[in-house]
Amino acid sequence: MSKIVEVRVPDIGNFKDVSVIEICVNAGDAVKAEDPLLTMESDKASIDMPSPVEGVVRELKTRVGDRISKGTLIALIETSLPSAAGQSAAQDASIASPSPAVASGVTADIECGMLVLGAGPGGYSAAFRSADLGLKTVLVERHSTLGGVCLNVGCIPSKALLHATGVMEEALHLAGCGVSFSPPQIDLDKLRAHKNRIVAKLTGGLAAMAKARKVEIVRGYGRFLDTNHLEVETAETGGAKKIIRFDQCIIAAGSSPARLPFLPSDPRIVDSTGALELRFIPQKMLVIGGGIIGLEMASIYSALGASIDIVEMLDGLMPGPDRDAVKIWEKRNSSRFGKVMLKTKTISVDARDDGLYACFESMDGVTEVPSGPSRYDMILQSAGRVPNGKAIDAEKAGVAVDGRGFIPVDIQRRTGAPHIFAIGDITGNPMLAHKAVHEGHVAAEAAAGQRSAFDAKVIPGVAYTSPEIAWVGVTEDMAKKEDRNVNVAKFPLAASGRAIANQADYGFSKLIFDAETHRVIGGLLIGPGAGDMIGEVALAIEMGCDAVDIGKTIHPHPTFCESIGQAAEVAHGVCTDLPPQKKR
Repeated sequence: MSKIVEVRVPDIGNFKDVSVIEICVNAGDAVKAEDPLLTMESDKASIDMPSPVEGVVRELKTRVGDRISKGTLIALIETSLPSAAGQSAAQDASIASPSPAVASGVTADIECGMLVLGAGPGGYSAAFRSADLGLKTVLVERHSTLGGVCLNVGCIPSKALLHATGVMEEALHLAGCGVSFSPPQIDLDKLRAHKNRIVAKLTGGLAAMAKARKVEIVRGYGRFLDTNHLEVETAETGGAKKIIRFDQCIIAAGSSPARLPFLPSDPRIVDSTGALELRFIPQKMLVIGGGIIGLEMASIYSALGASIDIVEMLDGLMPGPDRDAVKIWEKRNSSRFGKVMLKTKTISVDARDDGLYACFESMDGVTEVPSGPSRYDMILQSAGRVPNGKAIDAEKAGVAVDGRGFIPVDIQRRTGAPHIFAIGDITGNPMLAHKAVHEGHVAAEAAAGQRSAFDAKVIPGVAYTSPEIAWVGVTEDMAKKEDRNVNVAKFPLAASGRAIANQADYGFSKLIFDAETHRVIGGLLIGPGAGDMIGEVALAIEMGCDAVDIGKTIHPHPTFCESIGQAAEVAHGVCTDLPPQKKR
């Protein structure tokens, strides 16, 4: 017997009037429990709203652009579940926690009060905070050194290479100032060694801090056996296994690069990890995916001499920041790339001895694409990342994992199993190290009994390209899409003495203010050091600052950061570094 279940927004913590940015199903679609129905986005994060039951979507009660809160009716699902179960699921409207496994006869090799699975920025921060709070802590990490993907094969090595190649390109620009250098001589082995030294210095520092805190490190791949036991396939000879019994656990298992199924297995086809190995410099390189990671790697290889083509399924590169900033980036990087193929997808790659031959297809049937295979020496697949939720047997611990591999958590980062927390990439977008660090602190403090919650209003994003783009909170494009009443203030770096002196007068600083409260709710910077400065805008949003607060704060001169204060002066109508403004 079937019945209609009302699916309502559950208690999702300190979220209210959250925007619906995507509807994942249509009326008439069959869904399984845990399948995403829609995606919500606030200043804090994007959250998938899963179906609590299996059934058929009979009616959708919300659409893109709507604002929803706890209790909002979003869909009617026809299900054959018994009445009591259906009502319970509808009232909770969250992914039901699976029944935990019972691992009988398990003998633990290690026992601890806190187990942290994954030693990336979020994981090691959670472990160190747990130890500081007096919990006996064990940290499980698959890499040979601490730091996870970010430090070992991600953020840090890529920034080391971006710095080196950025200096190379800056030296070329100095010719116009009367300072010329000989063409650079690239020693790939030394460049690779330089990158590795930086990684080793940081990972060594983490190991020393773990030792100082008496955090025990177990190296290997961890999978849950039940609610209180984790089995680790260690890196020891023969793949020896260790059983760890824990009272509480923080899952920080991160994410992995998405792999496109049609790509053959070939050493010339790499993800971001493989690209950072710098095995060779290709003459011609294809980057699949026009997001931040792909563009950062494209910048590095272009500076080293590779000819770069980019293919992107969307109608623009670098989703996230406002298009006015991306247009400046595109103009300044136009000579860097050969073909930039938007609204295009790669449909096949043929690996031959003399190269990799890729074929493309238009997404809209109108966009022109190469008529035949295009040859490349290397292909970087940079089509996003996939959470590792399905790789750790979380269900055996009573922890729910949704269809995409994410683990739902509450405002304390607690999963459906009250003694198990989850943080970082595995809990949902945005997949950013700085978000994971703050979540790690919250989870550790909550586990120690403190009243701690993840209630950040905003999470900054940064593209470490040349030029850098950094943004936080509500963007201008987002405000237009949501028909929000905002005031936008922009200060061009063409009016900045420091920018002109540094030949960097192409960018701007932009602030977004709520038209009713006059408080800053967003900001975007493009130019040198944008990522270093965006924290000021984030702090202003967290503190509820208005244009006067920011503009009256004295910024040093001449600097790039004073452009933030000058943008606030533009908003207040008192900027004296621009022509007189028209009275509003």
